[in-house]
Amino acid sequence: MKPALYKTALALSYFTIAYNLSEGLIAMGLGFKDETLSLFGFGVDSMIEMVSGLGIMQMVLRIGRNPHSEVPGFEVTSLRITGYGFLVLAVGLVVGIIFNIIQHHTPETTIWGAVIALVSIVVMVLL
Repeated sequence: MKPALYKTALALSYFTIAYNLSEGLIAMGLGFKDETLSLFGFGVDSMIEMVSGLGIMQMVLRIGRNPHSEVPGFEVTSLRITGYGFLVLAVGLVVGIIFNIIQHHTPETTIWGAVIALVSIVVMVLL
């Protein structure tokens, strides 16, 4: 791997981890405070993406040290956690949606949900 590309990949993985951690904590906190399931779920999604980012960071570091090394268990575990995390999130959201339908609870739009969504779109496009 070329040194410049390696440095870029590593920097992007660090940024992705930090961004998803902060976005996740903020969205989960605001979603919990405002009792907004979709905003809370968005935060959980960001935390799952952070775990995926940790696996990517480990992969970039490993390839930088030894491009021909075998894939360690940490990378595999990170991918498994990511996959199962998304499945659990989907089930949780479906259960929450069903509960809201039964209770005749209408979804609420919050300014924070719109702000976080807008920031996320901009950051992901730039990434």
